[in-house]
Amino acid sequence: MPLAALVRRSIARILIIALLGITIVVPLAGDAVELQSIARASADYTNSNPELQRMYRAALLNTSRQATLAADGTAYVKTGDIPAEWLRDASAQVRPYLFYAKDDPEVAALLRGIIARMGKYLQVDPYANAFTLDYRVWEEKFELDSLAYPITLAWTYWKETGDASIFTGDLSLGFDRDFATMQREQDHVRNSRYTHKEMPLGGHGNPVKYTGMIWTGFRPSDDACQYNYLIPSEMMAVVALGELSEIERDVYHNLIKAQTVLALRDEVHTGIQTYGEIFTQNYGYVYAYEVDGLGHATLMDDANIPSLLSAPYIGYTRANSFVYRNTRRFLLSKDNPNYYIGKYARGIGSLHTSDGYVWPLAMIMEGLTAGTDGERRDVLDQLLASDPGDHLLHESFNPNDPTKFSRVDFGWPNALFSEYVMTAFNGSAALPTGTTADLDFRGE
Repeated sequence: MPLAALVRRSIARILIIALLGITIVVPLAGDAVELQSIARASADYTNSNPELQRMYRAALLNTSRQATLAADGTAYVKTGDIPAEWLRDASAQVRPYLFYAKDDPEVAALLRGIIARMGKYLQVDPYANAFTLDYRVWEEKFELDSLAYPITLAWTYWKETGDASIFTGDLSLGFDRDFATMQREQDHVRNSRYTHKEMPLGGHGNPVKYTGMIWTGFRPSDDACQYNYLIPSEMMAVVALGELSEIERDVYHNLIKAQTVLALRDEVHTGIQTYGEIFTQNYGYVYAYEVDGLGHATLMDDANIPSLLSAPYIGYTRANSFVYRNTRRFLLSKDNPNYYIGKYARGIGSLHTSDGYVWPLAMIMEGLTAGTDGERRDVLDQLLASDPGDHLLHESFNPNDPTKFSRVDFGWPNALFSEYVMTAFNGSAALPTGTTADLDFRGE
């Protein structure tokens, strides 16, 4: 079924074509998307807790309400109340729909259109993190995770559906720009000309040493890095590079490129293990949030994903790894400067928003990486208590007064909440991730 079939059924804007007894809806470009199976799943979801029922129904529909068809046959997903598509956000926003893609041609077609668009974005400017519907750069904040997310989305779609048709020559060109940028930024000082006015030292960023890791200018929060080896993004890059190597080997049949990608992955991983683990008196060895290779490190976490808390979720390490367990205890404590406790909720916030505000993204990630049903249920109860009355999850909120929040419309946490309910409470298996089983983790 073509992507053109994925639109709101508006009589004034559709052409109905009967083809072999199948009704196909052909929209004009710019139509909003309506997925019948998603709408049905939302309407059919029932729960004895009416607040959970309302919040899940709204969350599951949210991504389709942010999606738009484009004239070139691709699909565009805005982040919410900002009229732009973030590579990171859009990749995360469509993850719940991956659960439906294998059995629903409409959902699969939408995802193919989104992936195709990301391949084009990467060719326009691999240093940009956000774009408009007409392919203009919205922001050029270089974020390593923005290079990792499209790879992981394409790989996960392939593994969930078995559909390799997404791996076109055009997407290959996008991935080539993606990988070349990672290679260049591995030795930022010698090879890169990237600057940005929000970074220190005249836009160049603070000094760094070569570590084998990949330099990045900005965090997933869109805030400038203090030290430019951002360990959570390095972790995600390791997983994404492993996935890209598999794509190059098994789909594009380019063994030389596959080995080159794998070599970069191994160097980044070694850099994490060498420079990214820090000994602390109260927690033992933990992962730092940022390092520079010169001995400086930031010990904290930010709510945006990839985060240190999300390391098992993104596939980098096991939840029972001793370094991750140590890190998690630190992150979910008052020793993490971004951890806040209030009357209705507790969790990790971000310097990107008001001091003391908790982010649902981090709360959900705590639940997704939890080791007990009790912790998962506790996180769910706090999320439900955060509802200000619109049954949506927002960017951040005051844990003592959830009616005070940022971003009226923010798609990402609603998508992650959908995935959380599906996997933690509805019995769906977690989506696959690339493996790091062949890598050595120091001391584990």
